[in-house]
Amino acid sequence: MDIGVEISLYPLHQQYIAPIQDFIDRLNAEPRLRVVTNSMSTQVFGDYEVVMPTLVRELRATFESNDKAVFVMKVLGPLSA
Repeated sequence: MDIGVEISLYPLHQQYIAPIQDFIDRLNAEPRLRVVTNSMSTQVFGDYEVVMPTLVRELRATFESNDKAVFVMKVLGPLSA
């Protein structure tokens, strides 16, 4: 089942660009996902069984490497073929 997830990351410190770019780069490293980035958010599309474990792993990595961060996510599914 294909899903879409819209994600916004808000690192709660002054140097916010690097953690956001790092998160996006890690998502783009997964070849089974389609990642679309704009000035407001990042959208991730793919199979549920790929998207969700990838997000769990990468959210954790972001939390472990930042003092405080907020993620806002919307999940849409299933997507039509």
